[in-house]
Amino acid sequence: MSFTVSRNTKINALLLLVVAALAVLPLALGLGDHKEEPFTGADAEAETAITELQPDYEPWFSPLYEPPSGEIESALFALQAALGAGVLAYYFGVRRGRRQGEARALAKASETAVVAETPVVAETAAGSGSAAAGDKDA
Repeated sequence: MSFTVSRNTKINALLLLVVAALAVLPLALGLGDHKEEPFTGADAEAETAITELQPDYEPWFSPLYEPPSGEIESALFALQAALGAGVLAYYFGVRRGRRQGEARALAKASETAVVAETPVVAETAAGSGSAAAGDKDA
């Protein structure tokens, strides 16, 4: 029993491995072990760098809503990311569905055209003896 893997399956498996490696490698290599909070976001890193360079720096504005804890902030961020992924997935799904629908419509139209032409071709072939004879005389 032979099992063949399609090109898309290979690409999807490779992408899945890359994503898993991006998630696991920083933990496995111990990146960020020297920090108090090893995997903080870019905002926190920028704030730390600014405070070290200019301790008297004052932000231009303050947030509209400050979550009561870091866990709630992370949950809201995850919710925002999930909503964004859902919108993108919906958009790409609609595009793919439209493309498949157009392909099916074109295939059906060409199939209908072939079926519509078939009787004409058959009649021409059946009546070609007289038509061919008429063409030879001319």
